[in-house]
Amino acid sequence: MLTDPIGADLIRSAPDLRALSNYAVGVDNIDVGAATARGIPVGHTPGVLTGSTADLAVALMLAAGRRLTEGERLVRAGEWPPWEPDVLVGRDLHGATVGIIGAGRIGRATAQRLEGFGCEVIFAGRDRASLDRVLAESDFVSLHCPLTDETRGLIGEAELRAMRETACLVNTARGPIVDSSALERALREGWIAGAALDVTDPEPLPGDHPLLAVPNLTVIPHLGSATHRTREAMADLAVDNLLAALAGERMPHCVNPEVYDGPIPSRG
Repeated sequence: MLTDPIGADLIRSAPDLRALSNYAVGVDNIDVGAATARGIPVGHTPGVLTGSTADLAVALMLAAGRRLTEGERLVRAGEWPPWEPDVLVGRDLHGATVGIIGAGRIGRATAQRLEGFGCEVIFAGRDRASLDRVLAESDFVSLHCPLTDETRGLIGEAELRAMRETACLVNTARGPIVDSSALERALREGWIAGAALDVTDPEPLPGDHPLLAVPNLTVIPHLGSATHRTREAMADLAVDNLLAALAGERMPHCVNPEVYDGPIPSRG
């Protein structure tokens, strides 16, 4: 699973290892380079969780924009707020400008859903200019890029300060893409209006983490793919990858297909 770190030391210590099948689309928990050097295919589960994660991204935009978590906390604490013009006033998603960082399957699927809200969607690519535009112009910034050396810490103090004070940040990608300390300051000091996280750094967040003390944050425990249909489909792909590799066949969903450029090493 994505919570199982498979590093180079583990790979070296398992001489009979024949395949790695990840029950996730991201493989940042695996040292793919070390696996490739050993000729070990690494499988993952792309595609089948796209729709569910995109649905959740939109749900988190609504939660952050409309301050749903703050309202629920008050109700559960027995502090039903008075109905007044400026109490728990939030931000509309319909008609908003949404910046999407990462134009892969999930980012594009999220953009398709936002069409129904009449949103203007702008994408940030690998160039800094497009990222700067997204940060400066968006009412909501939604992260959908993979965690790599280039994207680790991509959203730090400078980027959060570049966002609008009325904007909300949504992360359904990977926690370390965002600098947690900078985000805590941004929310507490009002650099941005709110944030909604399905992923965190560290993950899980300890109960005394400063982020959990800020009111304008929605945080859930990595539920992007958590629907019955999606998790079942992910399991099917993970098993298909594993069975193919153990049978000496090509994994149907392999992140390092270069291992098949030569003969697959025989391991008995």
